[in-house]
Amino acid sequence: MPGKLELLSPSNSQLIFIDHQPQMAFGVQSIDRQTLKNNTVGLAKAARAFGIPTTITTVETDSFSGKTYPELLDVFPDAPLLERTSMNSWDDRKVRDALGANGRKKIVVSGLWTEVCNTSFALSALEDTDYEIYMVADASGGTSKEAHDLAMTRMTQVGVIPVTWQQVMLEWQRDWAKRDTYGAVMDVVREHSGAYGMGVDYAYTMVHGAASRSTHKGETLAPIPA
Repeated sequence: MPGKLELLSPSNSQLIFIDHQPQMAFGVQSIDRQTLKNNTVGLAKAARAFGIPTTITTVETDSFSGKTYPELLDVFPDAPLLERTSMNSWDDRKVRDALGANGRKKIVVSGLWTEVCNTSFALSALEDTDYEIYMVADASGGTSKEAHDLAMTRMTQVGVIPVTWQQVMLEWQRDWAKRDTYGAVMDVVREHSGAYGMGVDYAYTMVHGAASRSTHKGETLAPIPA
C-alpha cells in the first residue's frame, strides 16, 4: 500500500498501449469509439510532454487486427511495435523486457479489450512482479459496458488502480508552476479535453487577450487551474 499512496510522477511512471488497432476497436461497445481514440491520443501526447517511457504492443497485425492508430504512431514515430500472438502481453518476452528496461514500477495501461488483454496483462504482472498497475478506464474499451465494468471491478479487487487519462496527465503536472511542461499540457487540454479545453480557450482569448489558438499555442500564460 505505501507505494500506491505515492502520486504518479514523470520520474516513477511508464506507459503501455495494448492493441489500439482497428479490428479491436470495431468490437468496442463500452465507450464511444471516437471518444476512445481522442482519450488514447490525449494520453499519448501527455506522456510525450513529460518524457514518460512508452511501450506499444500489437497482436496479429497482418492476419486480423490491422495497423495501430496512425494518430498514436504520429505521437511516437520512432517507437518499436512489439508484435505478439498471445492475448496476454505479459506472455511475450519482448514486452516484459521492454517494461523492465524502463526501470519504473508504476505502469499506466491503456488497451483493448479491457476484459481480455488488459485484465490478463494486469493480473499476470501483479502475480509475477512488484509492479503497480494503473488502468486508464476511459482510454480502454470492452465489448460491452458490462464486460468493461466487470473487468475493471475484477482488477481493482486484486489491487489494480483505476484512473482516467486526464487524471493521469494532471497528476504528472501536479503544480502549475512547472513551466517546462505547462504549455504542452495546455495544448493537450485544448485539443482533447472537451469542455475543459473550451474553457481554457475562452480564458486565453477573453481574459488574457490571446489572439487565437493558432497564435498562442505553446505560449506560457498565467496558469489556469484545473
